[in-house]
Amino acid sequence: MPQLVVRNIEEKVVKKLKQRAGAHGVSMEEEHRRILREALTGPVRKKRSIKEYLLAMPNVGEDKDFERGPQLDRPVEF
Repeated sequence: MPQLVVRNIEEKVVKKLKQRAGAHGVSMEEEHRRILREALTGPVRKKRSIKEYLLAMPNVGEDKDFERGPQLDRPVEF
């Protein structure tokens, strides 16, 4: 993977990058990658968790609409 070296960065910028990385719980290098990626390709769309997906589902129907009918026994071989 290609590397990028950036020299002569102002101390104030380095300090802000360090603070921002700490706030996001990542290294300064990872924060730098994220900033460049977002600046050049647009914001990254985060995938929703299963919890977020389920909470976003509309509340439709009654519980009885989703009840299971009688289950037929079937032989199972082990």
